[in-house]
Amino acid sequence: MKRLAFFLIASVAPQFSVSGAAAADLPVKAKPVQYVKICTLYGDGFYYIPGSDTCIRIGGYVRADYNYDASAGIVSGTTPNIADGRFTRESSRYSSAHRAALTVDTRTQTHYGTLRTYADSRFENRSPNVDESILTRAFIQWGGFTIGRARSYFDIFTHDQRLSYLNVRTTGDTLDLGINIAAYTVQLSRGVTFSVSAEDARRPNPAGIADATTAAFAVNGVTTTDTAGTSFPDFVANLRVDQAWGYAGVSAALHANQTNYYGTPNNTVNHHPDDRFGWALAGGGEINLPWGDKLGANVVYSLGASGHAARGGNWQMYGSNSVGVGWLVDGVFEGTSAATNTRIELTRVWSVNAAYQRHWSREWMTSVYGGYVNVSYNDAAKTIINRHLPGAAGTTPCGVPVAGAVWPPVSIPVGGGNSCSPNYSFLQVGSRTQWNPVPGLDIGLDVFYTRLYSAYKGSSPNLYPAVGSRPITTVIDDQDVWSAIFRVQRSFNRS
Repeated sequence: MKRLAFFLIASVAPQFSVSGAAAADLPVKAKPVQYVKICTLYGDGFYYIPGSDTCIRIGGYVRADYNYDASAGIVSGTTPNIADGRFTRESSRYSSAHRAALTVDTRTQTHYGTLRTYADSRFENRSPNVDESILTRAFIQWGGFTIGRARSYFDIFTHDQRLSYLNVRTTGDTLDLGINIAAYTVQLSRGVTFSVSAEDARRPNPAGIADATTAAFAVNGVTTTDTAGTSFPDFVANLRVDQAWGYAGVSAALHANQTNYYGTPNNTVNHHPDDRFGWALAGGGEINLPWGDKLGANVVYSLGASGHAARGGNWQMYGSNSVGVGWLVDGVFEGTSAATNTRIELTRVWSVNAAYQRHWSREWMTSVYGGYVNVSYNDAAKTIINRHLPGAAGTTPCGVPVAGAVWPPVSIPVGGGNSCSPNYSFLQVGSRTQWNPVPGLDIGLDVFYTRLYSAYKGSSPNLYPAVGSRPITTVIDDQDVWSAIFRVQRSFNRS
């Protein structure tokens, strides 16, 4: 028996040993790990990237707009305001636009302050079947530097896409689309900053320089420009104060106006006008009123830097029996020989914008907004432009003998009947009411009015040429239009 018991124990023991070794090699279930950890350093919506000390916030929105007389070809947007089809069968007075946007914001603490990257990309479809993708933000911020695509440091206050739904034409603000920049900001004291920036000279709404030897002003609000390649960025400086009551700031910008060579054809032996620097000044801000409302305003004055004051500045807008027109360039020059060469005559543009938003309750709010732009050419520029009105050589429809290429396309008889002025202005005023039934959901209606105070106002036979289904127009007059945008937007995790 003892021998039998020993044999059994000896034969089973190795099996226990092998089983024990195998069990030790099996994976052990890991303890629970918090893969998504909230980051509280930068506000709501940030989380730590697993295995990193970098915080990230992902946000965005989905939007649906339904427009009446508010498409980019009428009163909204940065392109020329070419409303040829209004009051004709070819017009599309109703339109829609649908957009999805995604934002990614990452931040990391370093010895030199917060290292931040930010990107905003948009994907949009507009009727009829226009698909578009836009990168509106893509910048790095670190140690006071901002490098990439961001909002211009010249811009201070706008109601564009903030307190209104339309792409406002009365402002040159880049809040919606951004601009390529390289900037540095220093904090002077608590809430007071000073920034300098080198920015893309061709803002989203460049005007360019008109060469009078070409048909510079044409139908459909087209301007033919002779702008040279970019040699300098726009230089911008901004002083800003941010406090609990709101913010205020002043800005200045320097813009280089450069052309190609005199004459047609464009030839290096013809020399060229001297470069002229245009400039722009701005001041504005926004006040947080004690009862929760907001009030803001912005003023811009520019000379040879129209893109800082307005956008989409060219107009050809029809009424039922008349047309309103306006052409915008940063400057005008002319020259076919050494005797007739002129310098660049810079265009003066100023604008003012203001808005007030009333919070009726947590869910309801109404804004009232408006803007005005004035475009004026100096006497020398007017002489150059009116010298090229259609007419027999040497005749004086506007007191200046006609010579050279024929433009603008405004046939004025000798003896008057027209303002003989390329100056014009326009305004946009409106009101938006928005309902926020639940956080992140906006449902609203924006109703606004646009008025163009036309250049070359007057009447005469064959005054403005036929365009599309529009016959020759004998009256150039001020134009206006009422427009509306209905919007539904769902936003998530946005700053």
